[in-house]
Amino acid sequence: MDAHSRGRADDIDPADQWVLNPQTGNYELRLDHSAGQSSPSAQSSRSTGRRGAATSRTSSSRASGAAGPASSAGSRTAGVPGQRRRRAPGAPDGPGRGGGTPSAAGRRKRKPEKSRKKKALMWTSGATAGAVVALAITAFAYYEHLNGNISTVDIAGAGSGGFKKDQAINILVIGTDKRTGDGNEGYGDKNSAGHADTTILFHVSKDRTNATAMSIPRDLMTDIPDCETKTSDGTKVIPGEQRVRFNTSLGQAGRDPGCTMRTVKEITGLTVDHFMMADFNAVKTLTTAIGGVEVCVAKDVDDKRSKLKLTKGKHVIEGEDALAFVRTRHAFGNESDLDRIKTQQQFLGSMIRKMKSSETLTSPSKMLDLAEAATEALTVDTGIGSIKKLQDLGSELAKVNPKNITFTTLPVVDNPAETVKATVVVNQEKAQPLFSMMQNDISLTEVKKKEKDAKSAQAALLKGARADASEVRVDVYNGSGRTGGAQATINWLQNDQGVLKSSNKSNAPQEIDRTTLEFAPNQADQARKLADLMGLPATALKQGTADAGETEPMKLTLGGDFKGAGVPIAGPAKAPDGVQKVVADKQVCAE
Repeated sequence: MDAHSRGRADDIDPADQWVLNPQTGNYELRLDHSAGQSSPSAQSSRSTGRRGAATSRTSSSRASGAAGPASSAGSRTAGVPGQRRRRAPGAPDGPGRGGGTPSAAGRRKRKPEKSRKKKALMWTSGATAGAVVALAITAFAYYEHLNGNISTVDIAGAGSGGFKKDQAINILVIGTDKRTGDGNEGYGDKNSAGHADTTILFHVSKDRTNATAMSIPRDLMTDIPDCETKTSDGTKVIPGEQRVRFNTSLGQAGRDPGCTMRTVKEITGLTVDHFMMADFNAVKTLTTAIGGVEVCVAKDVDDKRSKLKLTKGKHVIEGEDALAFVRTRHAFGNESDLDRIKTQQQFLGSMIRKMKSSETLTSPSKMLDLAEAATEALTVDTGIGSIKKLQDLGSELAKVNPKNITFTTLPVVDNPAETVKATVVVNQEKAQPLFSMMQNDISLTEVKKKEKDAKSAQAALLKGARADASEVRVDVYNGSGRTGGAQATINWLQNDQGVLKSSNKSNAPQEIDRTTLEFAPNQADQARKLADLMGLPATALKQGTADAGETEPMKLTLGGDFKGAGVPIAGPAKAPDGVQKVVADKQVCAE
């Protein structure tokens, strides 16, 4: 709207209709006192600030003998603050215009260029700040949305309660056969409460150089310990069972994932830090989020039960096809659950490669889709039940190179108690060395060793003279969690090894993960001898700074890696022959 449309065209410049409101920082259209574009206080402020200038212009005109119209215009100008006179058509340029000397207040000064640039910069900065704030609010809202997606279970004391960046990490990944999610009505057991159908213990080494993912067959016959669970009615203990299928450690008799974690610890000796549980829907949504997973089959596949149909060669599959691939039992091998485990490991290796590929990591849309799918699909323990905690865990797991992630299966044999073979039992001869390798962070693949001063110094402790067994003095503390561990060790040392100067000091103040031997510099020869006898690794030796007294003993504290008197603490250099392995960075065609 301009001055003409409001009857002010005679002597008012339309540009003067726009006035800066100091309270809002915006220019507003103001035609007169009653225009209503600004508050009374702002109007008054402008009037006071400009009335003097208008009066000065009017006085100047009168003093110079200006014509009536000019005087009339001057009066109007004084009545409408902030407006100026328009030069009459044909008026001469130059000083006075009306025959007088120009007044300093009679013309508007052009604002300096620097001031105008500063104001423009202020407006730009304000807009940028607003965009940043809006973005931050949006990001926070999405962050809270993702947090709201996560389902958690309080596992009532199972696990370690957390993980540390300078310690090994054990995560139990559980795939259930519960029919949840759209389109999954035809999968699994119709009445299943969600058993441990697919279970993988994912062990990441302390230095993050390697990881071992060990599958546990669902048909393994094992003992399930008593299990403490939390319900809406409070905490209760579910009695354990002897010689039952492993998959009933979850879902049966109200058992939660904490019961499965306790069962895995009983089998392997490794404390599980956390669990992640997913159902059929997770495979479909996660594979779709990353744009599919590449698989390879050595022959044409047409499995009517799982509905998997693929031609020989490589394929990128997602959604229903991906779920059919990991579910099929009749397409590969001898159609057993153990062969299905191999297929699942090959699939997971390919999925890890895809998730860590630049194709996924550099795609904001895929990363957002993956975050959405993962948080909706996973159920975790409360210890990692937030985006921040999952991010911290993920950053640790991501440090491991896929070429050093090895999939394996718990060594088993057919259950000798069955005529018709339907279940399996642990092959202890091969399983125990495998457990020991995981406990001692020994990779199943060749890993380039990191040079570490601490390890080098400890390794040097094993070089040198050995004392005679009869000269070794040691106090034994039990921090392994195994009842009678200290006394069993004393009996073995005294009766079988000739270490007669050894004493049982009962339980340590707390349980520890690794066995340690503390000794003084002048006891190094005794420490080397005991390390030889017990198979202690160099990392178990802790040398002090001050020499010990002549009859002062060393301190041996048994840890979670202690498996029994006479069983070497250090793991074997390599896995036993026949242990199945699949490396995550190599594609294998399912046969």
